[in-house]
Amino acid sequence: MTQPPQGWGGATGPRDGAGGSDVPVCPRHPDQVSYIRCQRCRRPACPECQRSAAVGVQCVDCLREQAKGERRPVTVLGGRAGADKPYLTMTIIAICVLVWIGEQISPQVFQAVAFAPVLGAIEPWRFITSAFAHSPNQIMHIGFNMFALWIVGSYLEQMMGWARYLAIYLVTAVAGTVAWLLFQPVAWGVPGSNTPLVGASGAVFGLFAAVIVLNRHLGRDSSSMVAIVGINAVIGFIIPNVAWEAHLGGLVAGGIVALALTWARTRRSPVIAWAGILGVLAVVLALAVGKYALSPGAPMLLG
Repeated sequence: MTQPPQGWGGATGPRDGAGGSDVPVCPRHPDQVSYIRCQRCRRPACPECQRSAAVGVQCVDCLREQAKGERRPVTVLGGRAGADKPYLTMTIIAICVLVWIGEQISPQVFQAVAFAPVLGAIEPWRFITSAFAHSPNQIMHIGFNMFALWIVGSYLEQMMGWARYLAIYLVTAVAGTVAWLLFQPVAWGVPGSNTPLVGASGAVFGLFAAVIVLNRHLGRDSSSMVAIVGINAVIGFIIPNVAWEAHLGGLVAGGIVALALTWARTRRSPVIAWAGILGVLAVVLALAVGKYALSPGAPMLLG
């Protein structure tokens, strides 16, 4: 066995029978002799600990330390980049479809998740759950919403990152429900107070607005999205039983949140983005609380 070149440092192991010098061994596996060294730390690395690098190899310890110092990839708006596919959008669509199937099986599913003015104060989770439910008797209701969600959601998820995308979806969903609530009577026994509201339309319109604002900020064309919003706004006044108030609430909330995201990108401050999201949510919740507080005969607010 030949003697290792002079100047090699690192871990050593058993004595070489020929020259009596130390033999380099892997520090992670002392029983493994290795004359291959990491390009960064120059320590011996056995085949199990070797990783191919641009030049030579690196050990797993150096790669781990290098990963800690690297910045995680971000989206064009400064959010944390997610997967290559819009898994969150697909998850939301899957949940909506499963809820709709459940509504076909049992009417209790609809009753458990739908929003009604008299139930919002005592069962506040309905502000969210109603956005994942749709009319059990109108397949076009869920069909249109899921198609629109796939188109704009897939686009925005990649642009914003999954965390901000989820936040704007939930906030605009609640905003749509609250906007509809503001125009409804709230009192036990009063006609209209128990009218159910379901659908992802508020959130979808919020995403519409976000696409328009963000595309304008990035210098991209969004004329087709403006046309879609205009057409659906007209349809909301023509077709009966369409909650145009929810569309309007989601649209306004989505536009404001998107403006906060553009400002955050300009100032390179993620804090501004989340402050805008939480600020819109706070205003929306305050409007809901005010509606119940100022409505005679409304159910008691949760304390």
